[in-house]
Amino acid sequence: MIMDNKDLEAEIHPLKNEDKNSQENPGKRVKNGEDLRSSPAQSRLSRCRAAAFFLSLFLCLFVVFVVSFIIPCPDRPVSQRMWRVDYNAAVTYDFLAMEDVNRDRTQDVLFLYKSADGGSHANWSCTDEGSSACAFVAAVSGANGSMLWERPVAPDVALAECAIPQRTDSEASSACVLVGRPGTFIAVDVFTGETLWSHPSGIGSNASILRPLLRVPDVDGDGAPDLLILAQEGTEVHGYIYSGSSPLLHVTRTGAHYILLPCANSLCGCSVKGLYEKVAGREGPFQKDPLWESLLDTTTHRVLSHSAGAVRHLMSVPGRAGQDVLLVGSEACVLLDGQELTARWTLGAAQVLRKPILGHYKPDALAVVIENGTGIDRQILLLDLSTGNTLWSQALPSLPGGPPSTSLPTADHRSAFFFWGLHEPDSANETGSGASRHSLYMFHPTLPRVLLELANVSANIVASDVVLFEPSRHAAYVLLTGPASSDRPGLVSVTKHKLRYRSEA
Repeated sequence: MIMDNKDLEAEIHPLKNEDKNSQENPGKRVKNGEDLRSSPAQSRLSRCRAAAFFLSLFLCLFVVFVVSFIIPCPDRPVSQRMWRVDYNAAVTYDFLAMEDVNRDRTQDVLFLYKSADGGSHANWSCTDEGSSACAFVAAVSGANGSMLWERPVAPDVALAECAIPQRTDSEASSACVLVGRPGTFIAVDVFTGETLWSHPSGIGSNASILRPLLRVPDVDGDGAPDLLILAQEGTEVHGYIYSGSSPLLHVTRTGAHYILLPCANSLCGCSVKGLYEKVAGREGPFQKDPLWESLLDTTTHRVLSHSAGAVRHLMSVPGRAGQDVLLVGSEACVLLDGQELTARWTLGAAQVLRKPILGHYKPDALAVVIENGTGIDRQILLLDLSTGNTLWSQALPSLPGGPPSTSLPTADHRSAFFFWGLHEPDSANETGSGASRHSLYMFHPTLPRVLLELANVSANIVASDVVLFEPSRHAAYVLLTGPASSDRPGLVSVTKHKLRYRSEA
């Protein structure tokens, strides 16, 4: 192999070649010396950066350790999927309420039952309230069904409503107000079960209480809304205002309060201002609406001269500019403008016996659920509240007096709708309604062709509700079952069943 002369000389005399390169590049040799002198400073900088990195990593791990293992997390009760509370030799009432009684961020269940054995506490009898017969109000934990408190209130109860603000000497509270028989009004603290106040009602023994209790603005300045209670005796309706067919308290767009009542085929009304002045004998913090005063007949107090049949239900619903009135008649449903009482839309040829409910069929757009017809002819209708157009319909036979429908919001800004119907409609006709089973169905607008059966119950359902027990965590349905007649005491049960359901956070 023949090599170049320069390559051969470099191989024989390598040191000589390096000296030559040094002579040719003296600046490079000086630069290498400077790099050697700067390397200790760079090493010190690298060590500082590494120390800062590991220190920050240690601090992050320490914070994670403290938050995860040292700082205690808030105690959250373990919610059982199902629990049941039983009472023997008792009767119950059509009343269920949900409140966070023990403040554990889980809704608890309040209900009424009547027993002659003193309830679950053997040493606490109805004689503590001056009567041998007893109606109890009780609160049980929504998480596990354990008893939180119970208290005897009256020999019998005509009406009950909870979540009514009350003000005590120390702080604001929430109460359940009960109308007892014989006529007494009792307010029970939701959180402790203690009696806040008790007054004689002055309501006759033959009078019927009109649902619901109406909350009017604070009259006596005690910081809590006052209650207006209406009782009907014969053809007369009397009003009772207490500090602390269904009437409707409606607020016009001018801020005036009016009470609306069904009057056969008409709608009757009166101003809260006029009623308060008659009852209290002095002026209150109310006003009248000139337009409504011109619509009211001064003799009959009628607002509308006619309606679509007998008026059965009244509802206050959100409107375009304030509250509107949904009037349910025996022959039609009509949405009335909340100020001028003119019809926005009408659903004709309707046979609606139950109060409608509201929900969202489309995101952020309200719909109204109408149960049209009864028995095997019942049909569920979802109507657009603004236009009255039918969004969805489903035939769903039911028994007369079956549990009401309800709805819950979901994460997609719609609603899940829950309906009760007959499990086997054909067998009900053959064996009689006593052998029929109630079935609970769920419908969600994203699956308009699916009606999911959740449960079926053979016991007599006195009251039921579908409840969001914990926001964004779980929902469940609650059943209150018991004897069909108050003259025949039997087994009373309160049951909770959890649903597989994703709620709106």
